[in-house]
Amino acid sequence: MSDERYSDIITLQALEPAYQPALARWAERLGLQEQADADFALQLGAEGLQFAALGAKAPGAVRVDFVEGAVAHRRLFGGGSGQMIAKAVGVQSGVRPQVLDATAGLGRDAFVLASLGCNMTLIERQPLIAALLEDGLARARQSAEVAPIVAQMRLLQGNAIELLEAWTDAPPQVIYLDPMFPHRDKSALVKKEMRLFRPLVGDDLDAPALLAAALTLASHRVVVKRPRKAPCIEGGKPSYVLEGKSSRYDIYTKKALKA
Repeated sequence: MSDERYSDIITLQALEPAYQPALARWAERLGLQEQADADFALQLGAEGLQFAALGAKAPGAVRVDFVEGAVAHRRLFGGGSGQMIAKAVGVQSGVRPQVLDATAGLGRDAFVLASLGCNMTLIERQPLIAALLEDGLARARQSAEVAPIVAQMRLLQGNAIELLEAWTDAPPQVIYLDPMFPHRDKSALVKKEMRLFRPLVGDDLDAPALLAAALTLASHRVVVKRPRKAPCIEGGKPSYVLEGKSSRYDIYTKKALKA
């Protein structure tokens, strides 16, 4: 959905009067204004910037929280370097690759990899989702426990294909992609986020072009997360696959990662 279209369905809500000035600054950046008949709201309160659907049966608001909740639990009890995502990007003894997450979303996968010692660059093209992520990173920097982790996460907002094709820094060793796909995951969290964000972002129909740009730029490998039974992205067969219960990682290798 274009910025012009989604701005018509989103209103603004300061959850307390004190947050109105800061919300106004976000609104100016995102091109939003109060709407009388909106489907969604960008809200700001004591717990940070959040996005919510409006209506009697709407799911709860979504915000980025790297300090508490599900992300914190995964950091503490998720399995460390034994997690499938860590194996997919090449984390191993003495190896912590530089990773570019070109479909950052709410930053959860990037945070996991940063917590394992990977230097992360994140790209998110949807401005509102990027704003939620920026706010979550800023709040995390105030936490002594997670500040060293998010210090390894650099956020860029823009079209990933264009940014990869115009890249002038040293190429990332690994590029990680998790394109939007019709999820079959039954968890309440995924269902809530899909219901909220799919009207804004739709499916990533340009995933083949993104994969091609990633394969051109990455120095060592490209990793694509997919639902377990979904087809591979058009544009080449992966070198190998790591498969879990509900998802899998298609891995395209160019060069071995070594300590």
